[in-house]
Amino acid sequence: MSEFVPNLRDVGGLQAGDGAVQPGRLLRSALPLSDDRAPEHIVWPPRVVLDLRSHHEVEPEHPLSATGARIRNFPLLSALRPGVAPPESLGDLYLLMLQTSAPYLVDVVDEIARAEGPTLVHCAAGKDRTGVSVALTLSLLGVGRDDIVDDYLVTAKNKEEIEARFRRVFGPRRAELPTAYFTTPVDAIVAVLDVWDQHEDGVHGWFRAAGGDAETVKRLHEQLLA
Repeated sequence: MSEFVPNLRDVGGLQAGDGAVQPGRLLRSALPLSDDRAPEHIVWPPRVVLDLRSHHEVEPEHPLSATGARIRNFPLLSALRPGVAPPESLGDLYLLMLQTSAPYLVDVVDEIARAEGPTLVHCAAGKDRTGVSVALTLSLLGVGRDDIVDDYLVTAKNKEEIEARFRRVFGPRRAELPTAYFTTPVDAIVAVLDVWDQHEDGVHGWFRAAGGDAETVKRLHEQLLA
C-alpha cells in the first residue's frame, strides 16, 4: 500500500518583501519512495529532484527516476565519512555544512532558480541538509527569519512519519548518530541564519563569497516570487 511522502510540504505562500513564494514551485521532504503519493494540494511528481544525501546513502537509481524527473545529487555532508566522528550538536553540524559544502549549496539554489516546474529538495529526514538548503533559498528571496525558523520547526510535527520511513528503508538498523541529531532545535537553524546575517552584505554577500552570483538570485526571484 502506498504511503504519503513523509515530511512533505510546499513552502509556497511565505511572504518575501512585497511578494510571496509561489505555491507549486519549491517542495521539501524526507526520502521519497517510488510508490509514494502526495496530498491533493501538492503538485506531484516534481519536475526536478535535488537529492542531498551522501554517495554511500543513495541507490543505484533514485526512487523517483521512473517519473521522468531530472535528478541531481549534491552531497552536503560529504565531510562526514564513515569512521569520522560527527559533531556533537546539530548547530555544529550545520556550521560544518556551511564551511565544507558552500559550493554545493550554491548549486542547489542555482537548480531551483533554473527549474521550470516544481522542485523537490530532500535528504533522508528532510530536516538538516534540506533545512539549511531551503533556509538559504528563502533568505535569498527575502523571507523573514521568523518564517524560516517556523518552516524548519514543522519537521518536529512529522517525527513519527519520518521514523516510519526509516524503519521501512533501514529495518531495525538505525544510523549511529548522536541523540541530538534526531531533534529539531531552534538554535541550530538560528546559528546558520546568524552566519548569513553577520556576513558583509548579509546572505547575499555570503552567497557571492561561496561562488554564487547576482544573476542567479535575480532568476530565483523571477521564478519563485509572485
